[in-house]
Amino acid sequence: MYDVKKIRKDFPVLGLQINGHPNTFLDSAASAQKPQMVIDKMVNIYSKEYSNVHRGSYLLSEEITSEYEEARKKVQKFLGAKEDSEIVFTRNATEAINLVAATWGRKFLSPKDRVVISEAEHHANLVPWQVLRDEIGFELKIFKINDDGSFNPEEYQKSLNDNTKLVAITGMSNVLGTVFPLKEMIALAHQRGAKVLVDACQYIVHQPVDVVDLDCDFLAFSGHKIYGPTGVGVLYGKEELLSIMPPYQFGGDMVDVVTYEKTTFDVPPARFEAGTPAIVQAIGLGAALDYVMNLGMDAIKAHEDELVDYIHQRLPEVKGLKEIGTAAGKGGVISIVMEGVHPQDLAFLLDKEGVSIRVGHHCAAPLVHRMGYESLARASFGLYTDHDDIDRFIAALQKAKTFF
Repeated sequence: MYDVKKIRKDFPVLGLQINGHPNTFLDSAASAQKPQMVIDKMVNIYSKEYSNVHRGSYLLSEEITSEYEEARKKVQKFLGAKEDSEIVFTRNATEAINLVAATWGRKFLSPKDRVVISEAEHHANLVPWQVLRDEIGFELKIFKINDDGSFNPEEYQKSLNDNTKLVAITGMSNVLGTVFPLKEMIALAHQRGAKVLVDACQYIVHQPVDVVDLDCDFLAFSGHKIYGPTGVGVLYGKEELLSIMPPYQFGGDMVDVVTYEKTTFDVPPARFEAGTPAIVQAIGLGAALDYVMNLGMDAIKAHEDELVDYIHQRLPEVKGLKEIGTAAGKGGVISIVMEGVHPQDLAFLLDKEGVSIRVGHHCAAPLVHRMGYESLARASFGLYTDHDDIDRFIAALQKAKTFF
């Protein structure tokens, strides 16, 4: 049984008082809180186990190298990847997407090609392709979503043509909560001969992912959104693609042979991990994946689906409130506007009640504008969110309404 009250005790920050009220943290889509086991693991490494990896011929280095590479195997298992060599540690999902753009994209895209993305993309999966388009001259095709934020299959299929070389798509919108039908989208793209990159930052937090079943070519996610530390992310890439991609950065630990005349480079994933990596953060991510895998991603999804149903029962109680993004089967991301109240003022008033939400364009300004707004307030769920959080959120909204 999924015991959310017990789970919440694993997250020390949730026991804090905020402005004299219980900590009602509803900004997990931006960055999730960390369980004590992740905190303890990282503190223990810094205090008792720390050394550099891959280089040292002494016990501390050998042991932490083993832990670092074990973290890679944990990511492999979590994603269902065939080989741990298909897992590249990056700084975050943003760097992972930029890595693909700067290496695979710069090498294999040409002016005659098309790259397809959706209207629902985060800046991290829009801006790199705009910049590369301006450099290379390929067509960047942005397919439309529906007015309710749902996926439009006809628009997607129209965006694909014989020149489509890459589809770069979010798995779940960080603004609308829309969950995209990735497997079907990937299959259609492959029929056109295109590769597919998935921005899984939100998607991977809320449901199981199997990259072999999806058959995606690349997938990116950030550690800090899945209850791990900041400063580490993951790029999954099919082995046959990573092996033909040039390096992204240059320096130590990614080379094979170096002379004054020339340098040859190591095989993936080392080829893409120049310099000292985020050792402690990667091991911390491994601990976070242990935590969520122990709970079970199916159980987490069922819990969060029930929370979405519950908040949809309660939102109509707040007069003048409108939800932006109402696609069926959406995840735990709830963007709202309140009639006559600026989102920033709303967030300020909610904070006085101990309720933390996000305000702004959520690093997806074109999407927010496409939905007809300059700024939105957003509440988002984590595996530790419960009915009490939602009840306090609704009560705080109702209290805020009385000020206007």
